[in-house]
Amino acid sequence: MIEVRYSTSPGEVETATNADLRKNFLVEQLFRAGEVRGVYTHDDRLVVGGAVPGDGRLELPAWDVLGAPSHLTRRELGIVNVGKSGHVLVDNEKFELCHLDGLYVGRGSEVVFAGPDAAFYFVSAPAHATYPTTLLSRAAVEPLKLGSPQGANERSLYRYAWGQELQTAVLQFGVTVIADGSVWNTCPPHLHDRRTEVYLYVDLDEKDRVFHFMGRPGAARHLAIRDREAVISPPWSIHSGVGTGSYAFIWAMGGENNDYTDLTPVALEDL
Repeated sequence: MIEVRYSTSPGEVETATNADLRKNFLVEQLFRAGEVRGVYTHDDRLVVGGAVPGDGRLELPAWDVLGAPSHLTRRELGIVNVGKSGHVLVDNEKFELCHLDGLYVGRGSEVVFAGPDAAFYFVSAPAHATYPTTLLSRAAVEPLKLGSPQGANERSLYRYAWGQELQTAVLQFGVTVIADGSVWNTCPPHLHDRRTEVYLYVDLDEKDRVFHFMGRPGAARHLAIRDREAVISPPWSIHSGVGTGSYAFIWAMGGENNDYTDLTPVALEDL
C-alpha cells in the first residue's frame, strides 16, 4: 500500500484547515503488522515507509508509482529500526539492527525485512550513483550534543548519513534523542531551501503528543503528532516541535544539496 502526496504552496498552508494540514503533511498508520506501507511525496520524490514483519518476512516493494522493476533500481535507502531487535537482508547479506540503529542501502539492492518484534522505518530518494551498504549502529556513533537544560532543548544528535564520512547520492538521515527534562527540538528553527526534510517522532508514551510547527516564518501552523507518526517539511517550511513527554525523532532529507550545514537560521522574533 502506498499513498501519493502532491506538492503544496506556502500560501495554501496559511489558510488551510487543520484537516487539510493533516491530509497534506502528516503521515499516519505506517506501521501495521505484516505489512509494508509507504507515502510517495512529490517534494524531492522522497518515499517514506514502515515495515512490520511479524512472524514472516517482508520485501521492499516496487510500487507502481516508482516506475521501476525494483524499489532501488534508481534509488538509495535509509532504514532505522523503531521497534525491538530485528534484521534486514540486503542481497541476502544479514544486518542486525537494535532499537534506533540505522542502515544505509545503496542503489540497485534487494531488501527484505525480518524480526517478530521489529518495526522498520525507511526513507528512499532518487540516486545517481551506487554506494556501499553500511550498518550504522547508534552505539558506535558519537552524538553531537546540542541545546541546554535551561533552554529545555538538550538533545543528542546521531548523524548516520550527513554528507561526511559516509558517502551517499542525496540522502541524509539520523536520529535525535531529547534528554530527560527537555521538550524542544530544533529550536530555534531553520529552513532548507534546497532540501525536503521528514521527521518521524518515536518513543512517545501513548498519552503524549508532539506539537510540530511548520510553515513560512511569520505564518507558522502546528500539527499534534502521536508516536510513530511523520511530518513532511517542504523546503519553504520551518520544522520545530515541542513534546509533552520524552521522545526521539528520525530526520531524513533529500534534495539538490547534501551539505548538512547548508541551512538558513530563523530567529525566534521572526516567527
